[in-house]
Amino acid sequence: MKKEPKGWHSRGYLPHFDAAGIIQALTFRLSDSLPREAIERLRGDPRARTRLETALDQGMGACWLKQPRIAELVENTLLHFDGVRYRLLAWCIMPNHVHAIIEQVEGEPLGEIVSSWKRFSARRANELLGRTGSFWQADYWDRFIRNEAHLTAAVLYVEHNPVTAGLVTGPRQWSRSSARLRE
Repeated sequence: MKKEPKGWHSRGYLPHFDAAGIIQALTFRLSDSLPREAIERLRGDPRARTRLETALDQGMGACWLKQPRIAELVENTLLHFDGVRYRLLAWCIMPNHVHAIIEQVEGEPLGEIVSSWKRFSARRANELLGRTGSFWQADYWDRFIRNEAHLTAAVLYVEHNPVTAGLVTGPRQWSRSSARLRE
C-alpha cells in the first residue's frame, strides 16, 4: 500500500511541502560532514543555509563519497527508480554530501524516497568500507521549486557545486553529476 504525500507539514522546524507533481531540491550529507559545534553556531543565523553549504564544500569528515566505488553506488541508487518513484532532474555527488532535484510522482512521499536512498546506500557503503555505524546524517534539507526560473537556478547551483568548491574548473569535469550528461 502506497503512502500519500503529506502536503504542507513540519519536521519540527520550517515548513515543508510534499505532493505529487512537485519538484524538490534536496541535500543530504554524510554523518560526519559537519561537527556538532559548527551546526550549533549556525542556529538562529539568518544566513545559516548559505553558511552550511559553504562549510560542506570545505570537505570536512571522512568524505567517503570521494571514493569512486562509493560515489558510483550512490549515483546508481539515485538513478535506480528514476522514472518510477520520482523523476530525477539533476544531481551531484560531492565528497561529503549529495544534491538531487526530483519531481515527485503520485503515491511517493518525499521522506520515503530519501529514506530509501539512504537506507540502501548506507548498508551497501558500510559493507564496501568494512565499517559499521551511521553513514548518513539522519535528516535532509528540502525546498520545493516554485517556478521555471527557480528550477533553472537550482539545477545550475547543483551542477556547478564542484566548481564552486574548487574541485574542478567546469561542471562537466565532475564525474558524478548530471552536468556531464548535458549537451
